[in-house]
Amino acid sequence: MQQPQPMTKFGYAKLTDELNYLKLTERPTVVKAIEEAADLGDLKENAEYHAAKERQAQIDNRLIELSSMLANSQIVDPASLEHSRISFGSTVVLCDLGTDEEITYTIVGGVESNPDIGLISFASPLAKQLLGKEEGDEFKAKLPKGEREFEILEVHYKEIVFETH
Repeated sequence: MQQPQPMTKFGYAKLTDELNYLKLTERPTVVKAIEEAADLGDLKENAEYHAAKERQAQIDNRLIELSSMLANSQIVDPASLEHSRISFGSTVVLCDLGTDEEITYTIVGGVESNPDIGLISFASPLAKQLLGKEEGDEFKAKLPKGEREFEILEVHYKEIVFETH
């Protein structure tokens, strides 16, 4: 059995919405396309049929993946957690000691992560090294682009904004 995957209600709803869309809209559309393509005759050289069957397989694989993710999800309300130490849902302000650049990240579930807007997965290399640390801590992080040294300037909770419009 897989470990529970923490996520917020937003992440759970996002997965549920995708699962329902695929199950109730996409898959029935593809099944109908397969039937219509099959009615055209010779299946060996029927590109529409093969494309629809391939799309059906992709949808079925994604449905299995989504079902597994939902079954293993653990909904967490970050507002209810203590944020004196970095945990799920914490917003962290870091100073890169090599460049003096300040960077802000919020630690979220894997399906919710969006590094472009500062949301990093709890399972990311940086987040794994941040969890449990507190303001004032300095640490060296081993990241895909090499080792960097950071100081934690702030740890707090603020309402998470998942999408920017």
